[in-house]
Amino acid sequence: MRLDMTRTEPIAAGVLATPLRPGKIIGIGLNYRDHVEEAGLEAPEQPLVFAKFPSSVIGPDEPIVIDPAITQSVDWEVELAVVVGRRMRRVAERDALDHVFGYTAANDVSARDVQFAEQQLVRAKSIDTFCPLGPAIVTADEIPDPQSLALRTRVNGETVQDSTTARMVFGVAELLAFCSRNFTLEPGDVLLTGTPPGCGAFLTPPRSLRPGDVVEVEVEGIGVLRNPVVEA
Repeated sequence: MRLDMTRTEPIAAGVLATPLRPGKIIGIGLNYRDHVEEAGLEAPEQPLVFAKFPSSVIGPDEPIVIDPAITQSVDWEVELAVVVGRRMRRVAERDALDHVFGYTAANDVSARDVQFAEQQLVRAKSIDTFCPLGPAIVTADEIPDPQSLALRTRVNGETVQDSTTARMVFGVAELLAFCSRNFTLEPGDVLLTGTPPGCGAFLTPPRSLRPGDVVEVEVEGIGVLRNPVVEA
């Protein structure tokens, strides 16, 4: 079943809003081995956890807004997003997927110049509009194996990321169990599970999103999340 829980117009109008407003957004860094390699780093021994502020969330077709006074280097990151359905505290890995409500697609938009200058992730990834989610939530029963989903990003129609969740360093169940050992996950919280290679900062030459671009992230079985890019 596909759920759009906050649509603001009749579905016949063809307008989808943000599929949810999460209480917490938990991000995971360096969770695809080939992305680790393109960044010239080593795979982490345990999940690298950071937070994005919920105020960064937008929905399908809403604009990603770039303020040039804040950042000159804005990047894309397609990610499988996991929506928690039941409270999780110290849940074993074998039971973790039983606590998932569903899945959606995410674009973990990142201000790379801010990220690299500050050597931390929260501000760079929490700027308003920097967390597109959608186009809908697909319930967990429709995705029995979250480790076998194709992921893609297109910028102005050009494919820049093309991978699969099978290449994760830490799988969805392991990530949920790890997080639940450290902090409680509540229904409606969202876990972003990392991005594969092909981010603009690591292309040759490096590439950033610019006003006028259109970025689409796609997760198999969920759909395409499309957002235009505008200047503040």
